[in-house]
Amino acid sequence: MQLSNIYLNNFKNHLESNFELIDGVNCFVGKNGIGKTNVLDAIHYLCLTKSYYNSSDILNINFDNDYFTLKGNFIKDEDDYELICSLSKNTNKVVKLNGKRYKRFSDHIGKFPVVIISPTDSNLIIEGPDIRRRYLNSSISQFDNNYLTNLIEYNRALKQRNKLLKSMNEGAKIDNITIEAFNYTLSQKSKYIYESRKKFVEEINSIFQKFYAIISKSKETVNLKYISHLNNNSMSELLENNLEIDKISKSTTHGPHKDDISLVMDNRLIKRFGSQGQQKTFLVSLKLAQFELLEKINNIKPILLLDDIFDKLDDNRVEELLSLVDKGFFSQVFITDTSENRCNELLKKLRTNYTIFSLQ
Repeated sequence: MQLSNIYLNNFKNHLESNFELIDGVNCFVGKNGIGKTNVLDAIHYLCLTKSYYNSSDILNINFDNDYFTLKGNFIKDEDDYELICSLSKNTNKVVKLNGKRYKRFSDHIGKFPVVIISPTDSNLIIEGPDIRRRYLNSSISQFDNNYLTNLIEYNRALKQRNKLLKSMNEGAKIDNITIEAFNYTLSQKSKYIYESRKKFVEEINSIFQKFYAIISKSKETVNLKYISHLNNNSMSELLENNLEIDKISKSTTHGPHKDDISLVMDNRLIKRFGSQGQQKTFLVSLKLAQFELLEKINNIKPILLLDDIFDKLDDNRVEELLSLVDKGFFSQVFITDTSENRCNELLKKLRTNYTIFSLQ
């Protein structure tokens, strides 16, 4: 799979930019704030219909304008695809593939798999469980559309159940018929979500451990542990047993929406005991494992986005990462860097084709 061209119009600080891309390493260089990361985010948006950095679509519109448009031309299995994503402040988001508009954005997820490694990935370690659940959801959705469908329906029922719980006055009689209907939907959808997450963590863990050993060259042991209320109880049991607690808290207190992944090094949480270098290696290894697993399942190499990677990793870790590029582990790679000279010096050592775009 290859992205051969990308066009940005009013996307963040890109009023109008067009890039002809190669099947190899594409490096975007320039000063901080010039828009390098925004190009990578535009690629992420085309692949997953959302920004990696902004939770609100409106924030991707250039502040002097009322809309943005992204256009990408992909080559996959020798077929050509034109993808357009557009949004204005007054209309809903539109995503079109070869001129045909998607009715559901979820139908697009997984067609063009992508993995990004970014400085903001540190949030996976230092922030709360919702960030790690988002990683699970983004990863699994790129190879299992049924997972995404179940997740959307679960979240819809969860929102409705929580709304019902919040609308009750304390001591009021609960609408048992409606709550049971929501409980049934949550129980049905949660089973698929739970089993998919559990399987994913089990499969990615061994790959992740392999990459950590390669990059770190250390004796540390790392591990991923899936934490879920459903490890010990069914969703129906959880909802029934915790109904009184839910009524008091006015929210659904148990279920997959509370899941987490424990990130462990030498049997201790890396958040508390890992050095900065160890945490960086942990995150890069996790993303590379995601890449390999997506390739294995989809039988296609995802696009790899490396944002500011040379500044954030030490020379040894950069060398190990680039050795994977040189061995053909990746197909198409996009890199941002502040130094054109550094980027050129590092990439010219590789046998892989590369090109450098200097942003002014």
